[in-house]
Amino acid sequence: MGRSQQSCAPSNLPFSDWSRIPWDEFEMRVQKLQRRIAKAVRERKFGKARALQNILTRSLAARALAVRRVTTNKGARTPGVDRVKWSTAKQKMKALKKLKKRRTYHALPLRRIYIPKKNGKLRPLGIPTMLDRAMQALYLLALLPVAEEEAYPHSYGFRPYRSVADAIEQCFILLSHSYDPQWTLEGDIVGCFDNIDHDWLLRNVFMDRKMLGKWLKSGFIDGRSLYPTLAGTPQGGIVSPTAANIALSGLGPFLESRFPKSFRVHTVIYADDFVVTGASKEILEREVRHAIKLFLRERGLELSEEKTRVVHISEGFDFLGQDVRKYGKKLLITPAWKNVQALLDKVRDIVKKGRAKTQEWLIETLNPILRGWANFHRLICAKATYQWVDHILFRILWRWAKRRHPNKGARWVKKRYFHRIGGQDWTFSSGGTLKHCLYKTASTPIRRHVKIKGHANPFHSDWDSYFAGRKSTAKIRRELETRFGGTLGKQSVRGKQPALEESRAS
Repeated sequence: MGRSQQSCAPSNLPFSDWSRIPWDEFEMRVQKLQRRIAKAVRERKFGKARALQNILTRSLAARALAVRRVTTNKGARTPGVDRVKWSTAKQKMKALKKLKKRRTYHALPLRRIYIPKKNGKLRPLGIPTMLDRAMQALYLLALLPVAEEEAYPHSYGFRPYRSVADAIEQCFILLSHSYDPQWTLEGDIVGCFDNIDHDWLLRNVFMDRKMLGKWLKSGFIDGRSLYPTLAGTPQGGIVSPTAANIALSGLGPFLESRFPKSFRVHTVIYADDFVVTGASKEILEREVRHAIKLFLRERGLELSEEKTRVVHISEGFDFLGQDVRKYGKKLLITPAWKNVQALLDKVRDIVKKGRAKTQEWLIETLNPILRGWANFHRLICAKATYQWVDHILFRILWRWAKRRHPNKGARWVKKRYFHRIGGQDWTFSSGGTLKHCLYKTASTPIRRHVKIKGHANPFHSDWDSYFAGRKSTAKIRRELETRFGGTLGKQSVRGKQPALEESRAS
């Protein structure tokens, strides 16, 4: 009898097991509350918005969604300083009850780890405990509708339904025409996430200040030493990206209100990266740069003098891994050279470590990396870069194969490792089958990305049909590209949709 009592769920829950949770119903409940919060903020009824936030963070539906988020993402296997992981259904059910105890809740210090950066340096990352992660995920559900309601239309980082592709497409819109501004300022902030002023965040982030303060002041443990956090948002915290967005999204309206339209100042923001256009070099160098410094100083941030550049569009600039440059009257966006070199360096390291590995291991290790990199750049002018990358990959793999068999001739090596598949010769494949061959980046179809509308708000019912349409079009395009192949534009999707429906029916 005692055993069954221990295994059952807490008595105040309407379900007995984690697998019985009605997720669709819970998502609808949370979404309904989020929309009411957004509406209250839109109508400037901030007292009502805070009351609705309290209702949401205390609801069972929101607590369950928060626990599900932190137990299903990639970091679920990485514990914090308490070394606790929520891996079983019983632990997840207990977590629902823990999230209800607000008065006795205290944030534990972050566990500091270091991950390598592209330049060889180490980047510090803070790992919160599972309880701290879940609590942050819970309060983020209440913060997101407020952040979206107040967000700058051309801020794209860490926001629902927005991506790098939207930020790049906005750059194309601002710079592609002959009458568009020809000068750009590529901004870089010194240690953005590490230096944001805590007092500014506590004054301006619309959420429970006591709870936010606990996360900001939790400190971190490096080795066996405890260090305080005097500034910055914890890197690795779930709320941190949205809090940083709130701090930086005001940059666009600040600059646009400060300068007349003739200065042609427009801003594109993605997290702590941003680009500002201007009518002349002098406007950007003297007035806009100074205004940005004033804006950042209020938030405890500083503009990097070394990395912040003002360039003509014919010289081009790197933004989010892409090179944006105008050749004559034509603007082309291609993969940035640094980004390409980073990929090839990673491939070389893997091939070097795989000298004694099998061809199958090499293909299985490289394919996800190549496919992910190619898909990231598939929305820009990347075809020529894909072909060049495939050529360099062939040279790397040919040297790998020759080194394994120094006493064999080139014809034997070619027959052993490279085959004709699908009409293409010299395909790096084990067994000569399409299933076990190296992914060719040039096989990735290029398609034009349709940028999200700047004022689109997922927490506003007027935009429901718009987001449903974007989801439907994206799903249809993926299926068409799989079944019919090639690059499909908007007209192609419409033209082939009846054929797809007929194919589905059959």
